[in-house]
Amino acid sequence: MAFVVYLVAFAGCAKSGKESDQGGIAISFDDHFINEWYALRPLFQKYHAKVTFFITCGDSLTRDEIVKLKQLQKDGHEIGFHGTVHGKSTELITAFGPEKYADIELNKGIKYMSNAGFDPTSYAHPGGNHNDQVDSVLFANGFKILRDVAISRRILYGFPVYTLAPKFMNWIFYPFDKTQNVDALLIDQDSGLTGEEMEAAIQKAKETHAALMIFGHKPLYAKPVNGEYGFNVSFLETILKEANRQNLKYYTMTELVNL
Repeated sequence: MAFVVYLVAFAGCAKSGKESDQGGIAISFDDHFINEWYALRPLFQKYHAKVTFFITCGDSLTRDEIVKLKQLQKDGHEIGFHGTVHGKSTELITAFGPEKYADIELNKGIKYMSNAGFDPTSYAHPGGNHNDQVDSVLFANGFKILRDVAISRRILYGFPVYTLAPKFMNWIFYPFDKTQNVDALLIDQDSGLTGEEMEAAIQKAKETHAALMIFGHKPLYAKPVNGEYGFNVSFLETILKEANRQNLKYYTMTELVNL
């Protein structure tokens, strides 16, 4: 009998296989850098990574871009939506109302993407700008998860306003609780993030069985010039390498809420 009790107690304390494998990382990219993202296919394949691409100005996709996006989708990546005009949602909805806001920012681009063969179920707020009214319109249009922006460092007029290590930003770790409004950490070059900080954040995701959410814009191979904004590709590879070293699972954004 004691032996049976011991087995029951041990089973109750052990992590289930599903829970122990749940920790991971959800990477996404915003805007309309389709050719540049497509060039990262070998990098994604090297680390068996899958990510989410949030497309803005979906009504301006070229035939070549559509072909490339379909190949990325075939590779296991997700194609999300980032607005038709990339406007300030709160200003649009205040000025024109919910119906007109949907016409301006959502309907045209979504229809074009649908005609091109895409059915986005995840949405990244342009500029991280939104409110409850905006969110309600987005959910009514079928989006399952809405992604906001989180920044670990804020500089104003050349002076640091705050600096917060990513591992302490609990809101960038998805706890698999069906939450539909989430925040992802910006990893662009002006974020000032370090490899050590990302390693610590990845370690936290593993230990807490959560998914670390990060995002960037244009892949860059040198310092930004002429108004460029984006992440360093070598920095992204550092993140992918560490995620694989710690055996994290890769999630697309919609997968987070579908589990």
